[in-house]
Amino acid sequence: MKYTEIMVRYGELSTKGKNRGKFIGRLARNIKQVLVDMPELSVDAQRDRTHIILNGADYEVVAERLTKVFGIQNFSPSIKVEKNMDAIRTAVVELMNDVYTEGMTFKITAKRSDHDFELDSTELNQDLGGLVFDNIAHAKVQMKAPDLNLRVEIRPDAAYLSYETIKGAGGLPVGTSGRGMLMLSGGIDSPVAGYLALKRGVEIEAVHFASPPYTSPGALQKAKDLTEKLTSFGGNIKFIEVPFTEIQEEIKNNVPQAYLMTITRRFMMRITDEIRNRREASIIINGESLGQVASQTLGSMVVINEVTNTPVIRPVVTMDKLEIIEIAEKIDTFDISIQPYEDCCTIFAPPSPKTNPKLENAIQYEKRMDVDGLVERAVEGIMISTIEKEGNKNEEDAELADFL
Repeated sequence: MKYTEIMVRYGELSTKGKNRGKFIGRLARNIKQVLVDMPELSVDAQRDRTHIILNGADYEVVAERLTKVFGIQNFSPSIKVEKNMDAIRTAVVELMNDVYTEGMTFKITAKRSDHDFELDSTELNQDLGGLVFDNIAHAKVQMKAPDLNLRVEIRPDAAYLSYETIKGAGGLPVGTSGRGMLMLSGGIDSPVAGYLALKRGVEIEAVHFASPPYTSPGALQKAKDLTEKLTSFGGNIKFIEVPFTEIQEEIKNNVPQAYLMTITRRFMMRITDEIRNRREASIIINGESLGQVASQTLGSMVVINEVTNTPVIRPVVTMDKLEIIEIAEKIDTFDISIQPYEDCCTIFAPPSPKTNPKLENAIQYEKRMDVDGLVERAVEGIMISTIEKEGNKNEEDAELADFL
């Protein structure tokens, strides 16, 4: 039998009270965005669930995309049937003969939202359950955790049958928790941090620091490829390339080796915060994991964070590397992240960086440079791209005045 619609159920959205409508509306927009290239579909968002009418679209394609949309608890493909008992009985027998095999257990779960229908929910359960026994000799019923739960829903327009429940991505719809700037390197951790922020409803923009000729075009493309992977979960993402060569050369010429990483990260934080301010985002997100490298000790984090009052969210801060890698493999960023391209954090990395830098030392070394001027020139020189799902578009934003 051919599926006619997909019934989407909500997770945390069901607890949002008076704000529930806003969350459901955003989820509906996000669903439409991931299905934008399938105009035959229609999306009907209701208080209790969302219905996606397939209108002949490929169910497998739609289902694969829905599994990555945050805010969906689960969903079920459904078959639309004329709303009369003869049609419903015929469809139930046909469906059960297709999917039921000997040794399985089943139950019927009927729901009647159209209270003018001839049978109520209990009567439907009894009628259709008896029908299954009459037509399938080896049928065995089980009320708790059956192998097959056939749902029959009577709505005002028609009856709908479903038997599969596919797990969704959970979390909150992207965009319901505000917007943040993701400090995206080419490593394993920052894309995972971006994914976890998206899962909590944060819309992200990716900020990537490039230092040509020390970093290559391949390293830049790697960061864009990582961003494209994240679009599967949150839709289009702005990619912001920051020119960082001048700053890194100034740091190398004016700062002792042990403090190179500390000062580099302080500049990155300042620049990201200024971009966040101009683009009216709320937070900074990065992939720091406590104790993983020298710049991610508590002492280093305190000194680096001193340059901003903006909240810095670190979704992977308590995870070990294996936990982070597990998520990276799940979201398909791991193989890209391990490509051997350099990034700004490694090209001038000292052999023995400070793991517990002193704030007063960092401030003193920065006095040797025009910090404000360097930050301003970097921010003025950014290039903004829109990264779309499937790589359909990656256009440079020629009019930077729109950003400023």
